[in-house]
Amino acid sequence: MKTIEADPVVVALEGQAACYARLAKLAEVQHEFVQQGQIEELLEILEKRREVLGEIGRFEEVIAAEKERWPAFLAGLDSADRARVDASVHETRRLLEEITTADRNDALVLQQRKLNLGRQINQASAAKQINRNYAAAAYGPRQARMDVSR
Repeated sequence: MKTIEADPVVVALEGQAACYARLAKLAEVQHEFVQQGQIEELLEILEKRREVLGEIGRFEEVIAAEKERWPAFLAGLDSADRARVDASVHETRRLLEEITTADRNDALVLQQRKLNLGRQINQASAAKQINRNYAAAAYGPRQARMDVSR
């Protein structure tokens, strides 16, 4: 059993779960910015998410050593710490699934916007060509703007 002092891995797991909770909140805000097309604000949120992911990476460094011997690590914990670990791992998985789903939905929205913009560009190009063709048929070919024969 571990001593009364807090196990650094247990503390790291709880910290990691707290980071994922922050990521989930940022994903909600991100969704609003994606829906409203607020690009500058979206970029700020993505930067904040990157910072939180950096924190998660630092917690992961603490946890990684015990992952290789996870069953033995869990067996060495008292029941209270084991319950904290289980709660943190469960919450992290739930939040990760929530974040992944939200990101997938936002990616679909952005992809649809990209396709719509592509269609609009193609329609504008086609309309421009139709106008040129109509003008050429109605008024004859365009005259050169500069007389280079002199």
